[in-house]
Amino acid sequence: MNDSTSLDTGTPDLLATLDAGVLTLTLNRPDARNAMSRAMNQALAQQLAAAELDPAVKCIVLTGAGKGFCAGGDVKGMAAAGDGTVGALTIDEAIHLQRVNQRATAGKLFKMPKPTIAALPGPAAGAGLALALACDLRIMASTAILTTAFARVGFSGDYGGTYFLTQLVGAAKARELYLLSERVSADEALRLGLANWVCAPEELAERTREIARRLAAGPTVAYRYMKENLNRALAGGDIDDCLDLEATHHIHCGQTEDHREAAQAFVEKREPVFKGR
Repeated sequence: MNDSTSLDTGTPDLLATLDAGVLTLTLNRPDARNAMSRAMNQALAQQLAAAELDPAVKCIVLTGAGKGFCAGGDVKGMAAAGDGTVGALTIDEAIHLQRVNQRATAGKLFKMPKPTIAALPGPAAGAGLALALACDLRIMASTAILTTAFARVGFSGDYGGTYFLTQLVGAAKARELYLLSERVSADEALRLGLANWVCAPEELAERTREIARRLAAGPTVAYRYMKENLNRALAGGDIDDCLDLEATHHIHCGQTEDHREAAQAFVEKREPVFKGR
């Protein structure tokens, strides 16, 4: 039985469905390798903002239509316009708009108090790679590749890619991948810790669904505070600050209905049924 509900994003460039607590956002410009458009970015930001506050959304999956994940910025469109960043805006206006877009998309995926998964059927490049790295978990088809790509088109990089990549693989490897823009295979991504799972292309959708539904059925209150703890540690928080934050969140979670249910399920040797409260 499929209870999937399609949501109106306001643009065909982004598709959205909600099924069993899993919100799937599909970047939908397959003929352009799902390169970003302004409409796509705006819709993605709106969907993520709504998802953060919607109790019906327990987990978010970001993926791409067709055989790609996201090629990043629309370089062909930039070439046609003759300007890759500003257009009709002033430089200051363009910088502010870019900052707002980045925080509302990559930043929101990273800070979202709910689990986020990037499912990569194919290449993730440039800002597309950054969006994938902003998610908590990544699952790749064995034929997918990753590349920063920016050096090849004369850009320095955006959407938090330098932050996410440095945190995941370390400074030296991140510099190598940015400066040389080489392709990283799915198997190499798994070895480097950029991917959590690699599977056959035909298995990607089902494997992603299994993981997402498992997370959607999990303890949502605990996930919220777990992510805050992890993000604080990643940001270089002082050890005492991290310990104090963990203590506060741990005691708080101990008062939840989900914790009491999980403890009882443990005693009864059964799987817990979480309700998110």
